[in-house]
Amino acid sequence: MKIVVHDTATATAELLRRPPAERPDLLREIYAPLQTMLALTGGGDIVRQHELLGSGFRLDRDDERYLPALQRMRDADVWSHLRDWLTKAWRHLDAAVPGVGHADTVHVVLLLGNPDDDHLVKRSAGYFGFGGIPGSILLTMWPTDAALRNIGFAAVHELHHNVRYANVRWNPTTVTLGEQIVAEGLAEAFVRELGGEDAMGPWTKALEGEQLQHAYDKITAAIDTTGMQNLPGYVLGDATARRMGLPTTGLPDFAGYGVGLRIADAHLAASGLTAAASVALPARAVLGNAGVATAAQ
Repeated sequence: MKIVVHDTATATAELLRRPPAERPDLLREIYAPLQTMLALTGGGDIVRQHELLGSGFRLDRDDERYLPALQRMRDADVWSHLRDWLTKAWRHLDAAVPGVGHADTVHVVLLLGNPDDDHLVKRSAGYFGFGGIPGSILLTMWPTDAALRNIGFAAVHELHHNVRYANVRWNPTTVTLGEQIVAEGLAEAFVRELGGEDAMGPWTKALEGEQLQHAYDKITAAIDTTGMQNLPGYVLGDATARRMGLPTTGLPDFAGYGVGLRIADAHLAASGLTAAASVALPARAVLGNAGVATAAQ
């Protein structure tokens, strides 16, 4: 696997120095390495998508916070750290499952975030990613202390997804809640495998005790729910589901991540496997090892 971490620092700095009318075309150039991902997630104008989602930096105004934030990321050598952690993560996966399917090249784009977006800065501590389409990883960050410390581990999480979905068939119409929960749990267990407990994202640690048990009961009861549009309320929680205009479930932020890790840990204990060695396992196998009943069993 070839891992290409694109130099979005230089491109973003150039964009921010241009007048607003010139910025959309430069933004398209930043996103250009992710064309496969963009095509598979609905296509359309990426500038419009960028503006609607709201977690990336604003195009339509100058903001005196942006260039200093970008410089802070450069000073922290974020792009090199991404490359180093992704290389380490891929070697670990390749050693655990020799011959595992994977994209020949994975393009990594790191986007400067919007400091006024609560979903990014408050709920997610300044960072998150999307890597479920083989060959593409998109990361968004605002340089909070937590984001600077853990953005490399967010990339590791997304690489686990990237390899998983080069082996496990994913269809937005038929995908189950069980698959989504297993994927998130295994990816966070993989992060812990490489970086320890502190490397895991805030989403995995959002619930504990009775709250976690309530979420576990609700999610496992709905484990065979299908259709990508029906899953965010369970996985990401009601606030994010409302933001996306999707059904809510009565669950708090990132409920599915803590539940996913609990299921992944039960699977790892029962099977003796690692999270790396589990990357291509069907969700029903992981759920079965964890004692979660599904319609497929």
